[in-house]
Amino acid sequence: MKVAIVGTSGAVGQEFLRVLEERNFPLDELVLFGSVRSAGNEYEFRGKKLVVKELKHGDDFKDIDIALTSAGAGISREYAETITKHGAIMIDNSSAFRYDDDVPLVVPEVNPEDSKNRPRNIIANPNCSTIQMVVALKPINDLSKIKRVRVATYQAASGAGAQGIAELEQQVKEIANGNEPTISKFPYQLAMNIIPHIDVFLENDYTKEEMKMNWETKKIMHTDAEVSATCVRIPVARAHSEAIWVETENSLSVEEVKEAFEKTEGLSVIDNPAEKQYPMPLFVSGKDDVYVGRIRKDITDPNSITFWCVGDQIKKGAALNAVQIAEWLIKEGEVK
Repeated sequence: MKVAIVGTSGAVGQEFLRVLEERNFPLDELVLFGSVRSAGNEYEFRGKKLVVKELKHGDDFKDIDIALTSAGAGISREYAETITKHGAIMIDNSSAFRYDDDVPLVVPEVNPEDSKNRPRNIIANPNCSTIQMVVALKPINDLSKIKRVRVATYQAASGAGAQGIAELEQQVKEIANGNEPTISKFPYQLAMNIIPHIDVFLENDYTKEEMKMNWETKKIMHTDAEVSATCVRIPVARAHSEAIWVETENSLSVEEVKEAFEKTEGLSVIDNPAEKQYPMPLFVSGKDDVYVGRIRKDITDPNSITFWCVGDQIKKGAALNAVQIAEWLIKEGEVK
């Protein structure tokens, strides 16, 4: 089993390395690829130093079984044919192919079977905020068909990559020292502030990030349910939070929803308001599961449930989800 990582030096690329090692992924050889700037960098994996190779067009992927890519949509589009032409399966973390009809968009807890239908040998990893939400929506939809979803997200700085975390940390230090904060990655100061704006605004005044949650949920869950989202950037380093309202065809009790959550692989329930126990980024950062709590009936609608959802968007929202897709393909005999 020969695996490649494309975009090794980025936040998700580094997480790929950690996740593959943590899960003892069944690979015999790991090959690292990156930009001209990253080529020559060394990273440790399973006690050995691996050197990053420059990503180029050619036959470097000839013997690769699975390529985990996270180098941006432009690079993914440019190199997709180079990566897949000899039979490698490209599991892509960018937005390049998410809405292509001939590319499956996969969350293993929700629609793993879609991975088998990949005419271009590409599988797309969804947006981080969508991944954690659909893991929680799936058990509800299994109880009663979801009609519509409303969600407000509270997204960590690292959703904007390593530069996002660095800018937040820099601003905290600058403000603590009485200096003006440096603003570059985000449209405004993020430290001691929240910004109700992620990605570009579209004609309907929703941002692209907000519409992604609508488009992707429909494709992943094979549903016509509409999702209305407001996506907010908050001054937290890592792990996204979401407040979610779900309307179903039939009325569901809190007890049956909680029981369904507890039985779902990849989902953990922390829900004890009396003891002030609920999921928070402080405790979820670095964890594999999506965490849910504050589960209750929506007092405005007898057919609606509302809950709080937190997940590490670099891990489950990116690297781990891709690795889990690869694990599923191996288990099903799609990769030998």
